[in-house]
Amino acid sequence: MKKTLLVFLVISLVLTGCAAETAPLLTDTPSPPAETATLTSTFEPTETFTPEPTATPVPHPMSIIALRNQEYPGSEITIVKELERGINYRRYYTYYLSEGLKIYALLTIPNGEAPEGGFPAIVFNHGYIPPDVYKTTERYIAYVDQLARSGYVVFRIDYRGHDQSEGEATGAYGDPGYQVDVMNALESLKQHPDVNPEKIGMWGHSMGGYLTLRAMVISDDIKAGVIWAGVIASYPDLLYNWRRTGAFTPSPSSTGRGWRSSYIEQYGTPEQNPAFWDSISATSYLTDISGPLELHHGTNDEDVPVDFSIRLAELGRQSGQIVNLYTYEGDNHNISNYFTQAMNQTIKFFDIYLK
Repeated sequence: MKKTLLVFLVISLVLTGCAAETAPLLTDTPSPPAETATLTSTFEPTETFTPEPTATPVPHPMSIIALRNQEYPGSEITIVKELERGINYRRYYTYYLSEGLKIYALLTIPNGEAPEGGFPAIVFNHGYIPPDVYKTTERYIAYVDQLARSGYVVFRIDYRGHDQSEGEATGAYGDPGYQVDVMNALESLKQHPDVNPEKIGMWGHSMGGYLTLRAMVISDDIKAGVIWAGVIASYPDLLYNWRRTGAFTPSPSSTGRGWRSSYIEQYGTPEQNPAFWDSISATSYLTDISGPLELHHGTNDEDVPVDFSIRLAELGRQSGQIVNLYTYEGDNHNISNYFTQAMNQTIKFFDIYLK
C-alpha cells in the first residue's frame, strides 16, 4: 500500500448550542485539542494462560492479515424496490451477496446523467443498534440525506442478521462477519454502472468507525474515510479502557460470554501475548492505511472515549498519514448539537479527496 502523506491534527471546536440534528452552522473560534489521557490497564484476568506451541501458526480470522488474504467478490446490487425520492436523488431498497448471504442496503443515486467515469460513492457503516430492533429505512436519515444531496452515491448497508439481512448478528469485535459484509459491499459498489470505482470513500459511526478503519488497512480501494465517534483504539485499549457509561443497550445476540473473556482464555493477555493482540488491531497497520482520514468526536461522549480519536490521530501522524481530528466541546456520541457543522466538514473533506 502506498502512503507517505503528511498528518495533521485539526484543532478542537469549542461550540455551544441546542441539541438538534439540523442545528445551524456555527463559526466560533476553535481552541487547541485536549491533551491525550493516559490509558491504564484495569482488566483482571481470572485464569493463568499457558500458550500451546503450534508447528505452523495460522492467522486468526480477526487478524488483519487473514482478512487481507480473504476474497471478497461482492455481487451485482439488486434493486428490490424504489423508495420515495430525495430532493435531488433516488432511493432504492437493495441487496448484495456476502458469503452467500443476502445483505440488504439503502442505495441512493444522484439525479441526472453520471459524469464521465461515474459518480463518487460512499460505503456507509452505521453504528451499533440492537439487531432485533434495527430497520433499514430508519436511523441515520439526515446523515445519508446530506451526503446524497452533495452528489454522492451512498450505500448504507445493513450487516448480517439486521432487519431482513440473512445470517446471524454475531457482533463486530469478536467475529469477522460484519467486516466481511463491509468488504463485499465495497466490491459490489465498485461493480455498479453509475459508480466510479476509483472514487469510493467510506463513512462510519461508532462501531461503523471500527469497521471503516479496519477496511482502510485491508483494502487499497478506499480513497478517503470519515469516522464519527469511532471505536478505533487498539484491542488492548478496547480491553482495558472502554467502559460505556451512556445509554448502550445490548441485544440478545451481544449478551453472554464475550470476546474479552474468550480471547484471554485462548491467547492470554496483551502482556502475555502481544503478538496476537497486535495482529487483530488495525492501529498496528496505520502505515498501510489506504487514504486520508478524518475523525470527529464529542468531548462528552459517554459511549466511546474521545481519547480513542485523539490517540488515533497521534498514531496516524507518527505513521506519516493525513489524519484530521475535530472535537466538539460538550457534545455527545451522535454529535447531535453540532451535527450540521460536522456534516459540512465531512462533505468538504470527501469533496477534496473524491471529486
